[in-house]
Amino acid sequence: MSSDSLALTPAERKVFFGLYRQLMSQVSNDLLPDDYGRVKEYLTAAADTSVMERDVFGVHPLLLTMQTALVVATEIGVSRAAILGVMLHRVVRAGQVSEQQVRQTFGTEVTTIIRGLTRIEQLYQKNPVVESENFRQLLLSFAEDMRVILIVVANRVCLMRQIKDADNDEARRRVAMESSYLYAPLAHKLGLYKLKSELEDLSLKYLEHDAYYHIKEKLNATKRSRDAYITRFIAPVEEKLKAAGLKFHMKGRTKSIHSIWQKMKKQHCEFEGVYDLFAIRVILDSPLEREKQDCWQVFSIVTDMYQPNPKRMRDWLSIPKSNGYESLHITVLGPEGKWVEVQIRTERMDEVAERGLAAHWRYKGVKGGEAEVERWLQEIRNALEAGDDMQLMDQFKMDLYEDEVFVFTPKGDLFKLPQGATVLDFAYALHTKIGNHCTGGRIGGKMVTLRQVLRSGDQVEIMTHANQYPKQDWLNVVKTSRARSKVRQALKERAATQAAFAKEELERKFKNRKIDVDEATLMHTMTRLGYRVVTEFYNALAEGVLDVNQVLDAYILQQRHDRGEIATQTQSADNFQVQPDDERILSHHKGDVLVIDQNLKGIDYTLAKCCQPVYGDEVFGFLTAGGGIKIHRNDCPNAPAMRARYGYRIIDARWAGKGGSQYAITLRVVGQDDLGIVNNITSIISKDEKLLLRSISIDSHDGLFSGTLTIMLEDTARLRQLIQKLEGVRGVKSITRL
Repeated sequence: MSSDSLALTPAERKVFFGLYRQLMSQVSNDLLPDDYGRVKEYLTAAADTSVMERDVFGVHPLLLTMQTALVVATEIGVSRAAILGVMLHRVVRAGQVSEQQVRQTFGTEVTTIIRGLTRIEQLYQKNPVVESENFRQLLLSFAEDMRVILIVVANRVCLMRQIKDADNDEARRRVAMESSYLYAPLAHKLGLYKLKSELEDLSLKYLEHDAYYHIKEKLNATKRSRDAYITRFIAPVEEKLKAAGLKFHMKGRTKSIHSIWQKMKKQHCEFEGVYDLFAIRVILDSPLEREKQDCWQVFSIVTDMYQPNPKRMRDWLSIPKSNGYESLHITVLGPEGKWVEVQIRTERMDEVAERGLAAHWRYKGVKGGEAEVERWLQEIRNALEAGDDMQLMDQFKMDLYEDEVFVFTPKGDLFKLPQGATVLDFAYALHTKIGNHCTGGRIGGKMVTLRQVLRSGDQVEIMTHANQYPKQDWLNVVKTSRARSKVRQALKERAATQAAFAKEELERKFKNRKIDVDEATLMHTMTRLGYRVVTEFYNALAEGVLDVNQVLDAYILQQRHDRGEIATQTQSADNFQVQPDDERILSHHKGDVLVIDQNLKGIDYTLAKCCQPVYGDEVFGFLTAGGGIKIHRNDCPNAPAMRARYGYRIIDARWAGKGGSQYAITLRVVGQDDLGIVNNITSIISKDEKLLLRSISIDSHDGLFSGTLTIMLEDTARLRQLIQKLEGVRGVKSITRL
């Protein structure tokens, strides 16, 4: 690359010094009097040299640095040290001034920030996208000083703005992907919602060009009608608020293109199907001591005027988010039957929402989330000491995306968990031993299972039992990385212990029967029984899937076979006859006769809970370790594994008779969260005398509801009729049998 390509062009110099003058006018209250002349001297010298190499997009680092400094100063609003650190780190990197000179002239804080930024730039020197092997170093740079994170987010926003016309499409896509999965959620964690939305929108623009412009055109086409509706909604509210003597201003805010695209994908609908395209924001001019009182007064006025949706209320006023966000959100039914989100906050809260944690530095004495983020950074520091880089990256991203729920112990201690956390997550948050022995919980005096999803405000008492131990399916129950790692650890330890006990028990049985164990013969026996991994064999013994005596008999047969004492014999089917004495009447279900294999009727059976077979389903029998038979549907989720590992236990089965019994089935329902839809669903069931609704669980989120219905019915014909009726309910999107 020629030296001319490294230097600023005349046009770039003009832009550079224009940005410098704009920046100086913005930070006049933050810098010391001597700072101006010294900074200008260093920057002018840097602009006159040609030692700074452009990035893969052809962007000159000095221009990107000055743009970043302006965003840091105007949109984040951090202190003098951060602003000077941004402006000077490229000059130090180029060797035109040393860290020692900067420390002597501007102070230690500035050099700390420069060191963090320099380390990050070195990571990106050859590749603008972070790779897994240097991800650890990136996190170290983040964790060293919180202001470095703020600056890096601002820098990424500026880079994304610059590359819209870049020729290197592959590099642009990679930068956009990283911005989407790492930097946007990072900005969200720090409360930089404006920058987060811009990163998401630009990422969508570069990664899914057609979707981005489709939504943008739709927004432009509907802007006039949307603005008119916002005016109609706001006018009567303004009148009521003024009558109450409140000082405020209101505005309508259209949701970001990325947010609309996510809703379209989540709700499987077109643009027209996204009803909450905008939010109304009420921003109060209130003194600090009256903030909460005034916000709740506005809440009361708005909900008196418009019907609220209680499921869509979010109170981040009483308990702010860890990133400092404070606001009241409520969704109400506005004119023309449209749902409208209303956000209520003060001027101070609004600045924090726009600028994030940095805005807290302007309000001394106000509780903020800075300490929470410092705790989060400390967790990163601890995680860096050990662990796989990719696992660390996954955990880091998961922690970034979390939304919080706040729950209490019976004594009133507050715990913060990610959205979707369960009672089991809370148990592990209290202590590993409590989690390992958790059997369920009590919320508001009501017993709940360990799978119960927690809601903010729940007061949770954990129930434990000494005989309870972690199970494999707990990994599908927990949501937090801490709980998941503890469950995995406990399962591994318990499996090892059980296998050791099972091995000792088997060896003792061999000794009691005075059988010498030959390892080769034992391995052949394991293989014949369907086990290729030794630990799986011993775990099957420990769990009772295999019987010790069954293994001993199989071993003796294998031993005799290996010695050539016996040969495999076959029996002609002509010699097989069904004895009438083998026929027994079923005791579990009147009128339902299960015909198994060679017309053997009436063998005792139980219906598997994992797939809930109903009269009329295609089924098979599975011989359990205890000698009983469990009936599974052919499409049972566990069927492939049972057929692959325990094919010798599978028994052909079919229904006979005329049915008549009641069977429990569970349906999963997903639909639009419209008024009355749940009543419409339950009324269909209640009107049918041959159907009995045993339980119902419904959850609503972002305009959708999902839930499960457990129903007692006779057969699959009745089930098909019910599903057809439920699918006809307006707003229902899907019905799935579990």
